[in-house]
Amino acid sequence: MPTSPPLLPPPAPPGPADHFTAFVAALSDPGHERVARAVAGESPSRLRGRILLERAAHLALTTDRPLHDIAVECGFPSYEVFARAFRRELGALPAAWRAEPTSYVIDSPTEVHFHPPAGLRLPARHRTDGVDLVVAMVEQHVGLVGELLDRARDVPDEDLDEPSTGEVVGEVGSAGSLRSALAHLVWQVEACAVVLADDGDADRDPRDVALARGASVATLRERLDRVGADLARAVERLAATGRLDEALVEAFSPRPRTTSHADLVVHLITLSVPHRRLAASRLQAAGVADPDRDAGPHWLATGPREAISR
Repeated sequence: MPTSPPLLPPPAPPGPADHFTAFVAALSDPGHERVARAVAGESPSRLRGRILLERAAHLALTTDRPLHDIAVECGFPSYEVFARAFRRELGALPAAWRAEPTSYVIDSPTEVHFHPPAGLRLPARHRTDGVDLVVAMVEQHVGLVGELLDRARDVPDEDLDEPSTGEVVGEVGSAGSLRSALAHLVWQVEACAVVLADDGDADRDPRDVALARGASVATLRERLDRVGADLARAVERLAATGRLDEALVEAFSPRPRTTSHADLVVHLITLSVPHRRLAASRLQAAGVADPDRDAGPHWLATGPREAISR
């Protein structure tokens, strides 16, 4: 009696290595012009293999996952192929390298490298100056958020959680309350600090930064104090070394996007305005003065006074 052929397992969904392979194949698309120019001195196959090896080495360094699983996730057809490539580029077999690791960055004439947790770092196209101005903007923003938190410290819980009767701003929370606006402002600073860090925090995914909607004002202030100065120092370091135009590429996602350090700083300042405006209006409703009134020329960033006081 004939038997039916065994059913083949369904194909695995595309993973990070597949997304990155598609990204490399699409570098001729106009939307990836900056990446294509940055990697012009390296063939697509060399770029793909090198970046996937850098990602594999980073995973070996920062996780305890089996090396075979890492090889599969990073797109290598077999562990043997992975081990040979790893030894050729990093000077040791994966297990030996993991025991005594060195830098996972592989020399390249293009200076394009893997950036944790799932991106590319592109070199700056030109030196970016204006250090004092950029740092002052970030410091002023952090200072204004701190002022909002200080002035909200004595606001009763019922006023902190009172829903806004006016416009509710995007991600600020379903109720549009003072507490949720303050929580979002602190989260924005924390997430930006994670992305711009050049130390161990670079391995963190900014999406993992908790948005503590129900946190007390004192807790939010403590969180801001921990990261506010770090963010200002990171921006100062990047600006002073001409690296604000250095870019990050989400090359391991199905829809790759390119964002420069300068873009992140600009978005931090501009996207925070509605949240600061909502927080200021809720403070006024609770009988507390608006700190933006003491900010001098910063009114340009917050819009006309009528929009804040309505």
